[in-house]
Amino acid sequence: MPLEARLSAFMDGETSREEKEELERLIASDPEARRIFNELKHGSDVGRKAFDEVLKEPVPLALVRSIKSAQAPKAREPAPRLSPPSLKLAPTGRQALAAALILFVVGAGIGYLFGIQPSGTPAAAPAAPTAVPAPNRTWLDDIAAYHRIYSHQPHHVVEVQATEIDEINKWLTGTVGVKFNLPDLAADGLVFQGARMFIADDKATGQLIYKDLDGDVIAICFMKDDSAAADGNFDETIKDDVSVVSWHRNGTAYAVVGPSSDAMLDEIANRVSTEI
Repeated sequence: MPLEARLSAFMDGETSREEKEELERLIASDPEARRIFNELKHGSDVGRKAFDEVLKEPVPLALVRSIKSAQAPKAREPAPRLSPPSLKLAPTGRQALAAALILFVVGAGIGYLFGIQPSGTPAAAPAAPTAVPAPNRTWLDDIAAYHRIYSHQPHHVVEVQATEIDEINKWLTGTVGVKFNLPDLAADGLVFQGARMFIADDKATGQLIYKDLDGDVIAICFMKDDSAAADGNFDETIKDDVSVVSWHRNGTAYAVVGPSSDAMLDEIANRVSTEI
């Protein structure tokens, strides 16, 4: 067998004990064998890291809601348990070798195309870098970033406790400039915890904070905003692990923010819009 195939089988644990010991001695004593082994190992590591990055992607909210809203199957006789087949997630040595060969051929082709350029033809000057404008940050970005931090601070979730409702109303109305009612969300399994105030989009923003039965924080945010049309339509935005449902009405921007895994956030927002 070619040395690359033998080393690939060695990495996958598919060699006999005698051949394993022979290859270990070869890697230790032969620089060329050691180079090939290191390249195969590097390709395997790159593939594993790429797969780990894919696992970090947030689960789409539509999929989460489909799973939560699906009816549980009726009870039936348990099926015999089968041992799950083992699944090797990292690329094998052979796969890494194939990827390395493909990259080598592509790189050689590009080098050849540059190499055949006539010597008398001056190379084109590199294009001047184009300034890329920074993406516009909205109040929803500030809400998501703020929620991601304070919702995991169990002893500092609120600034004013739920028992001081009169103080909350006076404080937020005077600071934010928006009159509001305290929505009763007990039917949604939410318990009012209190309130706080922060800055979003350079404006004072009030928050009424609730917790569900799992201890997750759901917050109602509002601030004065005359820049958007008061169409009353709901817009849902997912920012990694945080979901925000927002709308505008009577010169005020509203939003309900919570975990992106909460399938009922849009229904909570609909109830809030009628009670606040």
